Amino acid sequence: MAQSENYQFEDNIKWEDAGNGVQRQVFGYDDKVMLVKAKFETGGIGSLHSHPHSQVTYVESGVFEMTIGDETKTIRKGDGYYVPPHVVHGVTCTEAGMLVDAFSPFREDFL
Repeated sequence: MAQSENYQFEDNIKWEDAGNGVQRQVFGYDDKVMLVKAKFETGGIGSLHSHPHSQVTYVESGVFEMTIGDETKTIRKGDGYYVPPHVVHGVTCTEAGMLVDAFSPFREDFL
C-alpha cells in the first residue's frame, strides 16, 4: 500500500512543474485518498482531461474559468467543485491562484 508520512510541511515539499503555467505539491495520501495543491500563473491551463478518480477542489486563491462536462463557470477564492469519475474537465486561470485538490482513490501518476 502506498502511503505518505503522517505529517507534511509545505517548506519540505518540492513543487513539481505540471506544465502550462501550473505547479503542484503532493501532500498526504494512501491508496484511498490524496491531497494536492496546484499553483497557477495567470493564463495557466489545466487542459481538458478525465480520470477514474473522484475529485473535490477548494479554491484557496485566484480566479478560474472551470469546465466540468459541458458547463463552464467562473470560480474564485472560497469556492469549490466536484468532478465525478470519468467526466471531462479543465480549468484556465484568469487571476493567479491556488487550487487544493482531493482525489479518491489516490493519483498513482502523481507519485
